[in-house]
Amino acid sequence: MAFPHPDGDYTITAMYSVPDDAWYLELDIVAGQRRLVTAVVPDEDPAREPTVCFDSRGPHVDVPFEVMRWFMDQVEEEIRTSRAWMRLRPELVEIIYQLRQEHMGAIDDDTFRHVLAEVRATVSEADLPAVLEAAFGRNPDGTTMDHLQAPQPADSQGDKP
Repeated sequence: MAFPHPDGDYTITAMYSVPDDAWYLELDIVAGQRRLVTAVVPDEDPAREPTVCFDSRGPHVDVPFEVMRWFMDQVEEEIRTSRAWMRLRPELVEIIYQLRQEHMGAIDDDTFRHVLAEVRATVSEADLPAVLEAAFGRNPDGTTMDHLQAPQPADSQGDKP
């Protein structure tokens, strides 16, 4: 997925590497079709930190501060969204990490019911939503986080006019 800078001279390409369990964001200069900077944002292993690598091949390129700020803002957003669960309490991070490793981030409905019982025995009800969202993208009722609830009628009117 590519995101062009407003000036049109630069673009960010975002891709996920399954073998690396990480998001890659690349800042490219459009005219030379050259990668300038790569940010690597691991999203599975809390022990791995995000990194930024500069491409030293080819001639020196001056990158405007505004463009670099734009790129780093995108990297910061990716870190915030991909690694938010890693900022929870250490014991929750460990539980989430183990669940993600065991179930590879996906779980079917039947297995979810069994795992939910195990997780409930391990974490408090207050922590349960955060753990389930980070591990499986699910709510405690089993629905997915992107599941849209049907709109409820105002004032319990139901189908009445």
